[in-house]
Amino acid sequence: MEKKNNNASTKTTNTERTTGRKFIKKYKFLIKRPCPLCSQGVLHVDYKNIELLNKFIANNGKILPRRITNLCAKHQKMITNAIKRARIMALIPFIRG
Repeated sequence: MEKKNNNASTKTTNTERTTGRKFIKKYKFLIKRPCPLCSQGVLHVDYKNIELLNKFIANNGKILPRRITNLCAKHQKMITNAIKRARIMALIPFIRG
């Protein structure tokens, strides 16, 4: 018994070969928005500032990613470390439910 390959379904494009998955364009263009903390001139994020940290935590307690919060890499790292410290100090919960 011979296996028949359907050539139409096994064709791969250049992007599939390099990434291993199909390349799908979701957005035609991305708008680069400024970091909200850079525009306010924030130099240091304190773990005791719970009001600021709650803006960057989802309803279930997860830390929101950069693509949602529009933070730069420097401030995202500061926010992440401050949230983790506040959790250890029991200022904010690990999970919300």
